[in-house]
Amino acid sequence: MGNQTDKMASNTADTNHSLNEGEYSLATITFWLAFGTFVIGCSEFAAMGLLPYFAEDFGITEHIAGYAISAYAIGVVVGAPLITIFFSRLARRTMLISMMVFYAVGNLFTALAWSEWTMNIARFIAGLPHGAYFGIAMLFAADIAGKNKRAQAVSNVILGLAIANIIGVPSISGIGQVFGWRTGFFMISAFALITALMVWKTAPYRGPNPDAKPLTELKALKNKDVLLVLLMGAIGFGGMFSVYSYFSASYLSTTTTPEWGISATLLIYGIGVTLGNIIAGRYSEGRLLTSAIMFQLLLGLSAAAYAASMGNPYLMATSLFFIGIGGGMVVPLQTRLMDVAGDAQTLAGAMNHAAFNTANALGPWLAGMALSAGYGYSSTGWVGLALALCGVLVWLTIVMSARKPKVQKEAVSG
Repeated sequence: MGNQTDKMASNTADTNHSLNEGEYSLATITFWLAFGTFVIGCSEFAAMGLLPYFAEDFGITEHIAGYAISAYAIGVVVGAPLITIFFSRLARRTMLISMMVFYAVGNLFTALAWSEWTMNIARFIAGLPHGAYFGIAMLFAADIAGKNKRAQAVSNVILGLAIANIIGVPSISGIGQVFGWRTGFFMISAFALITALMVWKTAPYRGPNPDAKPLTELKALKNKDVLLVLLMGAIGFGGMFSVYSYFSASYLSTTTTPEWGISATLLIYGIGVTLGNIIAGRYSEGRLLTSAIMFQLLLGLSAAAYAASMGNPYLMATSLFFIGIGGGMVVPLQTRLMDVAGDAQTLAGAMNHAAFNTANALGPWLAGMALSAGYGYSSTGWVGLALALCGVLVWLTIVMSARKPKVQKEAVSG
């Protein structure tokens, strides 16, 4: 049933703008686009790993410090539609470069924050270009790669985010523990500037888009199929963030293992994210909804396993590994959006990461409420399970909605 539904949904034609002679290869272009998602991943997830340290620096509790993570996510949700709509006429390369420069500024402000409120404001600013960069970078790569390789192109760009969890986040967490949490954000700011420079140098310039119309892009927000996919990402992905956001604090509070175990566990999680991304890229095309539900179920079961293993560093690491694999859900959902968004591809692509960062705000917020109510760190995993189950319900709605046109068509033809 899943495969038939997915194939029926894949009816949107793509234009393949192949590379011209003298331009850099697709692999080179994709590498630097992915380096941008690597930088974003370092900033987004390192903030979670460094949460106990800036909480101590500002003299606030860990669940209050968690608001900085939610502030970043809110910035993504706000910035994704606004940037995409009001700057849609600009050349995609110009937008990518501008957003990386802006991202460098936001992370520089983060490194210079001197209080809880300045930290929250800085993280909000840093989050503004996040969704738009992801959406445009993936569309840029998919457009060049062609329709039959869209999922692979999307996967390659997102791979930077996955690798950030293997190399970047554990490294920055370790550097933050030794040299102070601010050092990590200074480094991220520098990496963002390097990305802007290399995208300018390698990405082909295709000119502005004079046909782009904000009202056309806004149609994505009226498309039921688009909204359902975004809703699944916003809710179903929340479990990953409810666990990840408080992992460092959970580890320090419930285990007696040395502090370096945090970076080691984050490395294991990053390997899981990378593996999930590769699996999704290779096997999601043609079976998007089937792939999405498999990753969603894995997220929920892994979150429950995490809750049950609280206090055991080895089982916690194993659970986080499988939660990381479950993160591959972003690939089928992003590709599904390309199928159902029609002429509003850019906004839909950006809003997908706005949806995932809604999950980034929702998961820590709900987990923080559970912690404040005194339910203990295991509650972060149970919150993750509950959100994953809600994601399954949204998936069922997507499947039923996708089957209706087919049933109506058969009734008419019969």
